[in-house]
Amino acid sequence: MNKFNQLWSNLRSSFWFMPSLIVLAGIALAVVLIEADSTGSDQWLAQWPRLFGAGPEAARGMMSTIAGSMMSVVGVTFSMILVVLTLASSQYTSRILRNFMRSRITQVVLGIFAGIFTYCLIVLRTIRGGDEGAFVPSLAVFFGFALALGGVVTLMFFIHHIASSIQASSIIASVAQETIASIDRLFPQKLGQGPGEDDDDQWRHPLSERNWRTVPAKQSGYIQSVDNAALLRLASERKAIVRMAHGIGEFVVRGTMLASVALEEPPDEETIAALQATFSISRHRTVDQDAAFGIRQIVDVALKALSPGINDTTTAVMCVDYLTTILARIAPREIPSSYRYEDGELRVIAMGPSFESLLADSFDQIRSNAKGDVAIMLRMLGALQTIAGLTTIPHRRRALGDQMRWIAELADRTLDSTHDRERIDTRLEGVYEALEAEPALCAGEKKDDS
Repeated sequence: MNKFNQLWSNLRSSFWFMPSLIVLAGIALAVVLIEADSTGSDQWLAQWPRLFGAGPEAARGMMSTIAGSMMSVVGVTFSMILVVLTLASSQYTSRILRNFMRSRITQVVLGIFAGIFTYCLIVLRTIRGGDEGAFVPSLAVFFGFALALGGVVTLMFFIHHIASSIQASSIIASVAQETIASIDRLFPQKLGQGPGEDDDDQWRHPLSERNWRTVPAKQSGYIQSVDNAALLRLASERKAIVRMAHGIGEFVVRGTMLASVALEEPPDEETIAALQATFSISRHRTVDQDAAFGIRQIVDVALKALSPGINDTTTAVMCVDYLTTILARIAPREIPSSYRYEDGELRVIAMGPSFESLLADSFDQIRSNAKGDVAIMLRMLGALQTIAGLTTIPHRRRALGDQMRWIAELADRTLDSTHDRERIDTRLEGVYEALEAEPALCAGEKKDDS
């Protein structure tokens, strides 16, 4: 199942899969309409001579014109896409290019143009006149004309889509939406029986006394995803404990430790292959099970905006706003424990993100690059104040307090204006009050009295 998910993700990110399906649909439509014309629909179509009365030469000329124009439009569309990809890579970050390639709108538009071209070729091949025995598939020719009009509308829509999608707000919002969807899938999930993230201290086992066997990585790359259900089931069947050596999104080198398994006897090749198969490793990261990668993309856009060559504070502020949205989604949620049980027995020790690690990924580098930028500092303090009001968990609040102190220290070192310092101090008071207050319990969050 993990290989199937990886294959499907790769197909979704390709420029050929969806267009190929639409081209096949165009071929099928042409064949069906030609067959319908050849089965005696002439008398019915003759009732509308202005729509279906074209002769062989006229029909052949129209189909040729439509086919040629569609190929020209395909070339223009590909040129527009390449320009957008180049601009997005240089202006924002190369890590968002995969998001453009995954766009269903872009893939469908390319497929429509290529499908119309293929449709016209199939119909054009069947048009005969003169000594060949006249045959004009009038219904298919009329549909070709209708498809050409639809192609014009599609081109105008695609131009509008490209102009909208290249805007910074659209790019950042799209990445944030995908990241939030990943959070909604992963964090509420219950994988086996066991404590929550904040109860792990109660569940410590003498794991060092067990006989651990290494499971090597079969290739180098980033861990895209892990089939947690299959991993738990495999550990239960083998009466073993599986301990992940790397978390999702981390890079592994072929032949090094991917995981380790506690068994009395060394694992056989079948067990090792089954464990390796639960990990999807590829050349790039994806957001599906890696919310930190979504955060990484937004942070990269913010760092590019804060660079001296671009100096676009407004875009950086937008990045902080959407990072706040992502962290606010995580703050009230219970992150599943890394210790996962089946029938009361420890079976899997996973490696996953914590709130603290995601908070650090979101703000550490932006803060380091925001020296003297009061707008970014104020926005980050506002973000901390918002997030603090959504969680009651003490160690998460301590992490927010650490971020607050580091921003205050940065402001002390880099801001010379008294007015700017007063604005920072006012916002710091608001964050401090939010951290000291006792907010109401949020949905999905439990009281932690530790």
